[in-house]
Amino acid sequence: MIPVQGFDGHKVAVLGLGRSGLATAAALRAGGAAPLCWDDSPEGRARAEEAGFAIHDLTGQTAFDGVAALIVSPGIPHLYPKPNPVIAAAMAAGIPVDNDIGLFFRSWATREFDNFDTTPRTICVTGSNGKSTTTALIHHILQEAGRPTQMAGNIGRGVLDIEPAEDGEVVVLELSSYQTDLARALTPDIAVFTNLSPDHLDRHAGMGGYFAAKRRLFAEGGPDRAVIGVDEPEGVYLANQISMGREDDRLIRVSSARKLGDWGWSVFARKGFLSEWRKGRQMASIDLREITGLPGAHNHQNACAAYAATRAIGIAPRMIEQAFHSFAGLPHRSQTVADKGGVRWVNDSKATNTDSAAKALDAFRNIRWIAGGLGKEGGVASLAGHLEHVRKAYFIGHSARDFALELAPLEHEICETMEAAVAACARDAEPGDTVLLAPAAASFDQYPNFEKRGEHFAQLVDALPG
Repeated sequence: MIPVQGFDGHKVAVLGLGRSGLATAAALRAGGAAPLCWDDSPEGRARAEEAGFAIHDLTGQTAFDGVAALIVSPGIPHLYPKPNPVIAAAMAAGIPVDNDIGLFFRSWATREFDNFDTTPRTICVTGSNGKSTTTALIHHILQEAGRPTQMAGNIGRGVLDIEPAEDGEVVVLELSSYQTDLARALTPDIAVFTNLSPDHLDRHAGMGGYFAAKRRLFAEGGPDRAVIGVDEPEGVYLANQISMGREDDRLIRVSSARKLGDWGWSVFARKGFLSEWRKGRQMASIDLREITGLPGAHNHQNACAAYAATRAIGIAPRMIEQAFHSFAGLPHRSQTVADKGGVRWVNDSKATNTDSAAKALDAFRNIRWIAGGLGKEGGVASLAGHLEHVRKAYFIGHSARDFALELAPLEHEICETMEAAVAACARDAEPGDTVLLAPAAASFDQYPNFEKRGEHFAQLVDALPG
């Protein structure tokens, strides 16, 4: 773990005792602090007690006497829609409030770095869509290039749970808006902004607050290099705020929608080809069309961002291309789980809303589409413009009949269960077809989470002959 610096001999309160909270308490203790742990749930407190941490009720009037700081888990609101009472009390008492990301950046660099030949570096990825895939892809490229690397944050391990840096290591962090919004220190070497679309608006009091939380990753002195997706107005604005001019190659502009102009450095994808340009000259090109782990324009944007970030630390284009081909994709995100009899079976159970389902539907041809579950507010009528390549839909779950009505006259079958849908697809599919699970709905009517839904789909496909 990363021992937290700066609190040796001090009491530090920890609110929220999930994965990141327990890792934070352990890292504080390793750095010489005395963590005082609290969670509203008895189960959370029991986990902390089992791990040997002191439970300290943070709801009392004298809860913060002698406390140096309050460290908060990312899921706990600190401002909107209203602050958690414990956080409000800490702020009213003048107690600094931080999270594990802020602690990581104040503790990451140590005197050991002076003995290294190559200083360790951090790459941080934020955005609305694709940040998990982009983070995992950057990590995969570094692994394939033989660079020591760890991945953490909103994906994988908690940031304080990773190992202290090796010589030349690169740590890749996925950061959500919840994490960037509160962190008191944010100093990545390379920062990546993928894109922006409405999400978590209640937590940030609207789109402006949501964007402001993302922008913080680029604000504190700025990273050495910034990789910015410029397919939305917010990305264009952020790039303009960072750049000192068109030739400024501290900024790498990224697009999956258009060819970028004569900038200092840019990476873009058009018609399935990734291109890198520097100062008006093309430096490299990669054909993305046959890379099975990165299907569709949304994944081409992820590929451009990962390419730019790894080029910024000196990985060669040919090495990046080789790593693209060996990237399997993340589970439940456009993940090919089988190819049987010329039929491709794709698990995109993470596509729980219409926006992500639309991206999946646009990524494939000759689709047998499994969709449905617990439908969300607004329905699925917006998907009508993304059904060009759907041969037939197989609707499951609570909203199966609602989906059929909203998307009429799309050819469909009401299957209700995953077992029935997979069996029907296996009966109907022909060589060249893609069976796509992209539910456009939550899973909670039939499964505890989208992961279990995707795992069930994969198990059923695995059991098919061929």
